[in-house]
Amino acid sequence: MVSTPIGNMGDFSFRAVEVLKSAAVVLAEDTRHSRALLDRYEIPTSMVAYHEHNEARTTPAVVDRLLRGEDVALISDAGTPLVSDPGARLVRAVIDAGIPVVPIPGASAMLAALVASGLDASRFTFFGFLPRKGGARTAAVDALVRLPHTAIVYEAPARVADTLAELAAAGAAARPAAVAREMTKHFEEVRRGTVGDLAAYYKDSPARGEVVIVVAGGERPAPTEDELRDRARALRAEGATVRDTVAALVAEFGVGRNEVYRMVREME
Repeated sequence: MVSTPIGNMGDFSFRAVEVLKSAAVVLAEDTRHSRALLDRYEIPTSMVAYHEHNEARTTPAVVDRLLRGEDVALISDAGTPLVSDPGARLVRAVIDAGIPVVPIPGASAMLAALVASGLDASRFTFFGFLPRKGGARTAAVDALVRLPHTAIVYEAPARVADTLAELAAAGAAARPAAVAREMTKHFEEVRRGTVGDLAAYYKDSPARGEVVIVVAGGERPAPTEDELRDRARALRAEGATVRDTVAALVAEFGVGRNEVYRMVREME
C-alpha cells in the first residue's frame, strides 16, 4: 500500500518510487490520474484500475497474482490508500490468504490538516465523510459533538458551510476549529476560529477545493453511570455489538475501556 502526494508532487518518498518500479503491477483508483505521477518519476510499471466499482470482481485475481509470487502495489488518487478510499476488501483478502501487507507511508490530508490546525493532536477521532442525511448523519454529528477530544472530518466544498452550521446548532458553536483547504497545493489555506464563526464565513465565502474540518473536543463533566447505561442501551438497540458499543462509549465519553466493558456485559 503506497501513499501518494495529495497535491505537491515533491511529497513522494524514494522508497515509494522504488516500490512502484519493482512491482509487477500498480493498482490505481484512476489510471489516467495516476499516469502523471508515474511519468513524473519515470516509473514504467503497468497499471490496472482498482476502484469501488470493480474491487469485488478484481480482488480474487490480484490475490492469485500475489500467491504466484508477484509483488503488487496499491495506490489511490491521492494520499494513503484505504483512508476514505478503496482497498479494504483487498487488504482483508490478502491477509486471509496469508500474504504480507506492507504499508509505504506518506502524505495524508487528515494529518496535514491536524498538525496545521493548532488544535490538540495527542488524541483524535477521524470521521471521514459524514453520512449525507437521515438518522446516520444525526448520529454522526451527535457523536462528534460529544467527543472530549479533537475530531477530523472530510467534506465536499459545497457542503462546508452547512456542516459547520449543523455542528454549531448541535452544541459546538463555541469550539475552536480549523478548515484546511487544498493542503500542499498552490492555494493551501488554513482558516481558524470557532465553529460558529467559520460557519458564518463559509456561508458568505463558499469553500473551494479539497477540504478538511478539524474541531476541538468539548469539555464536560464526567458522565454518570446512568448516562453511560442509557447510551449503551441506545447503541445496542440500534444493533451495535458489545465491542462496538464499548468503543463508542470510550470515544464519546473518554471513560476507561475495562470499566465500560464490565458495565456493558452486566447489561446483557
